[in-house]
Amino acid sequence: MRIRIFRAPTLAEAMAQIRAELGPDALILSDRSRDDYVEVTAALETNEAPALRAPPVGAAFDDLEPFSVSPDRFAERRERPAARTGAARASTLAATLMWHGLSAPLVQGLSSGPIESACARLFRFAALKLATGDDPLLLAGPPGGGKTLTVARLATRLVMAGAHPLVITADGMRAGAVEQLAAFTRLLGLTMVAASTPAMLARAMARREGAQPVLIDAPGLNLADPSQSELLTALRSASGAALALVLPCGLDPNEAEEIACAHASLGAHALIATRTDQSRRMGGILRAAAASGLALCEAGMGSGAADSLVAMTPRLLASLLTRCASAEASGGGQLLAPAAAERITRSALPIHIAAQRRAASSL
Repeated sequence: MRIRIFRAPTLAEAMAQIRAELGPDALILSDRSRDDYVEVTAALETNEAPALRAPPVGAAFDDLEPFSVSPDRFAERRERPAARTGAARASTLAATLMWHGLSAPLVQGLSSGPIESACARLFRFAALKLATGDDPLLLAGPPGGGKTLTVARLATRLVMAGAHPLVITADGMRAGAVEQLAAFTRLLGLTMVAASTPAMLARAMARREGAQPVLIDAPGLNLADPSQSELLTALRSASGAALALVLPCGLDPNEAEEIACAHASLGAHALIATRTDQSRRMGGILRAAAASGLALCEAGMGSGAADSLVAMTPRLLASLLTRCASAEASGGGQLLAPAAAERITRSALPIHIAAQRRAASSL
């Protein structure tokens, strides 16, 4: 029996080392956590016994067969650590993606090659069209998903860029919805129009001044109900708006897929992910984007209205996926413990957001 002790930053890495060293038949004898690493004792049953050959009786030392080792064996042993590191890294990333709730095809696709490049290959990314002359933007989604706050954030962005958007709320279902959005628009010096029916929305659109940007807050709808699907279609038709889905992170992935596909069937083209700072798992958002074909546009981070909505990019998505796994930006590609990786991500996100602000201010 061969017995080995393996030490690694995480249990997944230690298991990967064990599979690489001892194979799939290895037995785990014990495991325990240390301050900065885990220690796993593993064994492999073997029936092979080394062949021992005694020298002939009376033979001198000079008669013994000389001992020699091929240099190739040392080269092979030198190559093993790098191979084990790569295997452990891929295994840990795949395990993390499965923990996020991603489907097997997405896990396989994101695990092949650098994760930022894989994100750019597997998902669509686009910027919201909010410039003067663009179509009105109708924000829809499930109740409580963050539509009203997203409208306030986008309105703040436009005001800070020198635009004066028309803000309309079509949410006549939720108590306090009009008052909540009105509080934001008063601070911004904007006029808000309440239009809870398609006919009222058509009249509100007549208040648009030229090519003024328009933001419309739709009611929270359950599109499994045909009447609510018809209402959303009628609101879009009355306003001539482009439709964007506001979807919070943390939803059941299957539920998120159904919501996104239902909105895509009604003409939605973009997806805005909210609560990306509060939810640890991104599986619902990414499975929704992959199943519906919606382009990932924005990520909601924080509760503020001025700077808590940032453009979703492959780099930002990669950091959100690997904040509990590996640190690609650490330079050596080594794996980090979850706490260390999360510290790196938290420090990197403000830099990413600041870079986006600098780029926007230079336009």
